[in-house]
Amino acid sequence: MKLPEYKGYSARIEFDAEDEIFVGHIADIVDVIGFHAGDFESLKTTFRDTVNDYLAVLAKAAG
Repeated sequence: MKLPEYKGYSARIEFDAEDEIFVGHIADIVDVIGFHAGDFESLKTTFRDTVNDYLAVLAKAAG
């Protein structure tokens, strides 16, 4: 299972069977940024929101 790239970022996704949720991390960055959701559609939205938040933090730190 793979999420579409968003703003040049991709994600690693796993399913946590114990908690019955999808768990993701933004791939190929130095920071560890995770997100989760109960279904795949929500996971796509949460991934985009997480990338946007990450980019906002980077912009704030840069300037």
